[in-house]
Amino acid sequence: MEEIITTEEVNEYLDADNSFEIISPDEIKEALAYEDLPSAVGKIKDYLEQQDRVELNIAVTGESGSGKSTFINAFRGMGDEDEDSAATGVVETTMKPTAYPYKKYPNVKLWDLPGIGTPNFKAEEYLKQVEFQRYDFFIIFASDRFRECHAHLAAEIVKMEKKFYFVRSKIDANIYAEQRKKTFNKQNTLDAIRKNCIEGLESVGVNSPLVFLITCFDLTIYEFKNLEETIEKELPQHKRHVLMLALPNISLEINERKKKELEKNIWKLALLSAGVASVPVPLLNAALSISVDVAILMKELRRYYNVFSLDPASLQKLADRSGKSVDDLKYVLKSPLHAEINKDLVIKLLTGSSVAATEAAAEYFLGLIPGLGSLAAGSLSFATVYFTLKHCLDGLVTDARNVLIAALETSV
Repeated sequence: MEEIITTEEVNEYLDADNSFEIISPDEIKEALAYEDLPSAVGKIKDYLEQQDRVELNIAVTGESGSGKSTFINAFRGMGDEDEDSAATGVVETTMKPTAYPYKKYPNVKLWDLPGIGTPNFKAEEYLKQVEFQRYDFFIIFASDRFRECHAHLAAEIVKMEKKFYFVRSKIDANIYAEQRKKTFNKQNTLDAIRKNCIEGLESVGVNSPLVFLITCFDLTIYEFKNLEETIEKELPQHKRHVLMLALPNISLEINERKKKELEKNIWKLALLSAGVASVPVPLLNAALSISVDVAILMKELRRYYNVFSLDPASLQKLADRSGKSVDDLKYVLKSPLHAEINKDLVIKLLTGSSVAATEAAAEYFLGLIPGLGSLAAGSLSFATVYFTLKHCLDGLVTDARNVLIAALETSV
């Protein structure tokens, strides 16, 4: 029998969300323990709806030609010539703050800010002009030597109580140029670049600055992984959630972290189903319960599908970049969800759940969740939705892994 959620897991899921500022997870926990089931369901419904409305605004700034526009495109899983990509070029192409939302997550925006480093550049005036207060944090780009404008901008951002991350880009070009020297040592070169940036930031009073060395043309090498993980760790939980889901699927590790993020909501969605099924109006409620279950599953399964970029447009884009055919990528898809996610498919998934496992779990959930009491219908509905979502998520994660391996021709 599949693993059953425990009381400890319920508390862990709630505690993991303790920085969500719009609705307190403690309210959900309290409703589960001391109030009736409708109260708990209402709070969870509000929580999920508010989670979908969370906004994240990331400011990307730096000198002209430092690669900030290319980074914005890569961070959104796009190429420089793709439709709706940020304009790139050898001269400054950004005259005013320009938002570039993630196509599937429009509430997550990367802002391309005008270049810094002009002769009359003043950090304080610049930040006011770009309306600094709207951004959650800044990423400062430099592609050459650390300059005075970088230091002044970083210091002003700190003064205004905002976070920044300093990125030294075009590291691939630096390594290529240094390789011609007989004394070339890759690690020494990277250490020297980092030290130059850190010393420059410390000179204007920035304490313990973090510097990340990357190339925008391949985010899988150098320190993009460290940058992304640091940003994620320092964000409030509700903003971390939307960033995690929006990230491009460029590594198996990112896919696994997305899976863990999505798993946090499974029991909450199952409880919404239980809330409807527990209403004691047998005939009418049976039809309503099935309808609610189908609606919950269709919405969440489509979310999974998009999060792991298994839709036809994403597969075509990956095929173009990897040199593989779309058919090669589709061949490794084994989950039934790679076809259209519709009502008939969802009903089939619900009715195809393991009866023995679901009934056993239903009895367990009767005692686990306050408010279900002896309402077997609610407990059964909870278990069915819980296991169906868990099974489907596992299947889509496996598909995403297989697609990425097929595209990269690697087993790591």
